[in-house]
Parts: sequence; C-alpha cells; structure tokens
Amino acid sequence: RIGLRPWTDLLIPRTRILVGGALGALRDALGGHGVAANMAGGTHHAHRDWGSGFCVFNDLAVCARAAQREFGVGKVVVLDFDVHQGDGTATIFANDPSVFTLSVHCEANFPFLKAASDVDIELPVGADDEQYLRAVDRALEVGLNQQPELVLFQAGVDPLAADRLGRMSISREGLKERNRRVLTAAVDERVPCSVFMGGGYCDPIDPTVEAFVDLFECAADHHEAAQTRQTRDSRDDA
Repeated sequence: RIGLRPWTDLLIPRTRILVGGALGALRDALGGHGVAANMAGGTHHAHRDWGSGFCVFNDLAVCARAAQREFGVGKVVVLDFDVHQGDGTATIFANDPSVFTLSVHCEANFPFLKAASDVDIELPVGADDEQYLRAVDRALEVGLNQQPELVLFQAGVDPLAADRLGRMSISREGLKERNRRVLTAAVDERVPCSVFMGGGYCDPIDPTVEAFVDLFECAADHHEAAQTRQTRDSRDDA
C-alpha cells in the first residue's frame, strides 16, 4: 500500500500533473475532439483511500466522475488492457452501475489477490497475439454493448514479450492492432474515448518507448478520423 506521505517532495507535482493531464485529455475528448490522450497515467491500482503498485491517485476514477459531473455523462466504460488487472478501479466502482469496468490481463501477475471487475478476461502466462486479440474483440463487444457515452482506454504496453513484468508474449504489431481496434470501434460508434498511458517496463526501455509512440500516433490518427466523422455527420444533419 502507498500512503500520502511522499518519499520525496518531487512526487507531489508529478502526481498532480499526472491527474491534471488525464482531466485535460478527458475534457478534450468530451469537448468535441472525440479522441484524446494523456502521455502519462493509467493509475489503475490506486484504491479509494490508498495507493498501490506505483499508483497514488486513480486517474481513471477521477475522470469517470468528472465526466459525469461536468458533462452529464451517464454510462462510462473502462477498458483496461494493461497486463496487470485494474484492481483499484474495480473496487472503487464495485457497486456503481454507471461505471462498467472491464479488465484484460495476465492471470498470474500483480495483483496476486484480484478484485472483481464487472468483467475480467484472464489470459495465461505466455499468451500470444492471437489469444490477446481474441480477448480484445470480446472485451470490445461486451463494453460497447453497455451503450457507453464515454470510453476510458487504459493502454498499458506491458503485455509486450520483452517486458520484464509482463509474463505475456505479445508483439509490437499485436499491440498496434489492439490500439487500432479499440480506437476504431470508438470512432465508428461515435463514443468519445480518452486514452491513458498505462504500464511498460522493458529493460532496456526501447521496446516500451516504441510501443508508446505507436499508441499515441494511433490516437492522433483516430482523433483526425473522429473530427472527419463529426464534420460529415454535421453536414448530413444540416
């Protein structure tokens, strides 16, 4: 567990900026941009009153509540594809039907005592691209069937085969395809989507950096696609 007394004062601005960036991306996504991303965050292990697993405040939970209070969003769906289960998010919204939590993760990995998301899809150690993308498709089907007004996409790249904390065997191309499927589905369904960075722990770090570059390039492409779709829809309604 992590308390609120920082190991170093430098953690205070970092933690605040992380959550602030998530809120900025959320407001962009809901404010007409369709798709937006924060190059940090995805702090899904933080619980309501304590932190865990490198996570102090749960930015996904903060953004879900901000969306509901500031924008009147009804149903929020959290799609968590980090290799580790989003246990904090699951417990925060355990009794809240307005936020649907869905986690695709490695079954034999942190946290070893799992929480109960609304839907958990557990994959075995060593799962490959085919298994992973099949789970992604199932998650998208279940999540979008909730008819969300907002998708929060936790896009950790720690499922990479080279990740020292991942224990799965997903390729860079597999993660690129995951990102494409999630963001394409959001744009096609006209559901605003905010992207959270999530975990990545390769050593050397190059594969992690490359996978995050892929993620944010994909988000930028789908931001453009969402804008094009909105322009087309506006013309059709005129």
